[in-house]
Amino acid sequence: MKVANRTFIVSGGASGLGLATVENLLDANARVVILDRATPQGTFDAERVLSIQIDITRLEEVARAVIDAVAWTQRTGALLGGVVNCAGIGVNEAVVDARGKAHSVENWDLHLAVNLTGLFNLTRLVLEHLVRVPPEDGDGERGVVILVSSTAAYEGMPSTIAYAATKGAIRSITLPMARDCARFGIRVVTIAPGPFVTPLTGQWTPKVQDGMTRNGLLFPRRYGVPSEFASTVRWVLECAYVNGETIKLTGGGRLPARL
Repeated sequence: MKVANRTFIVSGGASGLGLATVENLLDANARVVILDRATPQGTFDAERVLSIQIDITRLEEVARAVIDAVAWTQRTGALLGGVVNCAGIGVNEAVVDARGKAHSVENWDLHLAVNLTGLFNLTRLVLEHLVRVPPEDGDGERGVVILVSSTAAYEGMPSTIAYAATKGAIRSITLPMARDCARFGIRVVTIAPGPFVTPLTGQWTPKVQDGMTRNGLLFPRRYGVPSEFASTVRWVLECAYVNGETIKLTGGGRLPARL
């Protein structure tokens, strides 16, 4: 896909991996719609970035944001190119803790609402418009859906039951979604990053961060940086032959069974 002069919707685009993706797309002369609860860090050209504050767990807000985003593409003339689902949370809690207390339903439901249902609703609503975009010359591609899973979908650590469940589900829906969208010339690809420097990992205790560095990382022996994730998003968008896959972005590392 030609990224220039196309519009991409990026959830969670106000910080972390989402913000890096926004900046990379802008460097490629794309336009971006940022969906996030927070105000984006930094200042953007209002002609090239539309920022909409939403709670991704509220369907009516997601639906309104998609309508506003599509209306913006009609005003700018920059056709919709796809959606990048970077919004997500991770709140650690064991299925049963050291005192014998069971995992809370509230934490479980929140992970499902943000990481899975929010992603599902945003993607399906964007697709209703993406299928109507004129296809590009050549393969007839209309757009790309990028989902964000995690290496936790493969080797979840202790106390990540809810997080790993949602990220594993995202990995599982990648291929059937790609098969559903193929008739329209739309690709679906998931990226599964390992530990990256983000606000989420910034919440980890020094013990957890040190244990991850010593026991889980291979080479480079560091966390990934958001620009590396954003470069992968850009590659997925531009490489028409990647489809229906979950791409691990880990530096060869694996999440340890314990820290």
